[in-house]
Amino acid sequence: MITARKRRTGLMATAGVIGGALALTALGGTSHAATGGNGTGTQPTSQAPTPTQSSAPAPAKAQTQAQTQTQTQTQTQGDQASAAAQAPSDARIKITPGPGSNNVGVDRPVVVTVSNGKLTKVTVTAVASGTEVAGTLSADGTSWKSTGRLERATKYQVASEAVDAQGRSVTGNATITTVSPANNFIGHLSPENGSTVGVGMPVTVDFGKAVADRAAVQSAIQVSSSGGQQVVGHWFNDHRLDFRPQNYWKPGSTVTVTLSSSGVQKTVTFKIGRSQISTVDAKTKQMTVVRDGKKIKTIPISSGSAEHPTYNGRMVISEKFRQIHMNGATVGLTEKDGKPSYDIKAVPHAMRLTDSGTFIHGNYWGTDAVFGKVNTSHGCVGLKDVRGGGSSRTPAAWFFDNSMIGDVVIIKNSQDKTKLAPGNGLSDWNMPWSEWVSGSATG
Repeated sequence: MITARKRRTGLMATAGVIGGALALTALGGTSHAATGGNGTGTQPTSQAPTPTQSSAPAPAKAQTQAQTQTQTQTQTQGDQASAAAQAPSDARIKITPGPGSNNVGVDRPVVVTVSNGKLTKVTVTAVASGTEVAGTLSADGTSWKSTGRLERATKYQVASEAVDAQGRSVTGNATITTVSPANNFIGHLSPENGSTVGVGMPVTVDFGKAVADRAAVQSAIQVSSSGGQQVVGHWFNDHRLDFRPQNYWKPGSTVTVTLSSSGVQKTVTFKIGRSQISTVDAKTKQMTVVRDGKKIKTIPISSGSAEHPTYNGRMVISEKFRQIHMNGATVGLTEKDGKPSYDIKAVPHAMRLTDSGTFIHGNYWGTDAVFGKVNTSHGCVGLKDVRGGGSSRTPAAWFFDNSMIGDVVIIKNSQDKTKLAPGNGLSDWNMPWSEWVSGSATG
């Protein structure tokens, strides 16, 4: 698992507690444009994967000694073959401004450099509109610099590729947000205005600076539901304020967020789609998908090994990626020689469950002896897939195509003994309602 900052809609202000003028940029972080008809919700499109994340298979105990010997041998052979095919590149990419940068000046160029290699592709794309920013590559291929002007209050996704002297490729990615017209960025709001999300999606406001007067700030933000549910805010810390009802949002309802200050008002609305609750049983190694109260699918899975068990608890899908790069070194999982325990460049059909790096994703390196039979990962939940994720018939592809941002994934019967923090990703629902209400600054 890896600690990574989740990307959210930008909230900007000029003055006052929240600000005199409010503006919103598009929500970034998903490389899947969902469409109607299959319950996948609506989110903006982006084709590039995010910065390196972490999750990969690891050996685990099977239920019998005979199974252990057979499965371990099979899995080891697969891991060895995968490791040989996934030898890490010596090239190292650096992106400036760095991943997650906010309040970026529009006159400041985006610069991508590489050491021990050459750049083969760089794109800087506005997440909401898909417009690319022009740029030039140096003659020696070691640097790229944007030449086109960035727009204000806009979220951009930077995607780059490079190869080392042996032709081994590496990717580098970042999401940045430019300064507001008032040049005073103070926070992020999610979900995106006009989006359709799952029943578990809380309203989250991340402030760029610590908030001293929580009551005043919270009073300027009103959240209501057309379903008539009481919505209460909860401060996780001086920077993050979330809103949710006692139980999941009612399917088909509309949530309205009103931000008011100094006589200026900004309204954001989003719709709640169908209800989909998926339960992963780490003991039986099966995931049951329930939509609108009816079981529609049971999928064999492989979760965290005994050494790296998956969190138990209620989690919410916060990001979706057709492919994502996962590397063990990002979380300190390395071999004795310092090489990463795993380095998988294109993990298919990946969906984030926690900020600390728990994903539910496709697994093409595991054999049929894994899914539904043995837990092998470093904490994520793996579903059978094919390399590149090109088949629409795999369990991982089905779940990806039938899931939306805000869907709930419950994990139970894992050997993990730690308590999943409600503020780790969108895990708000793990906090009892009485405790949630006590964290409100307005009573």
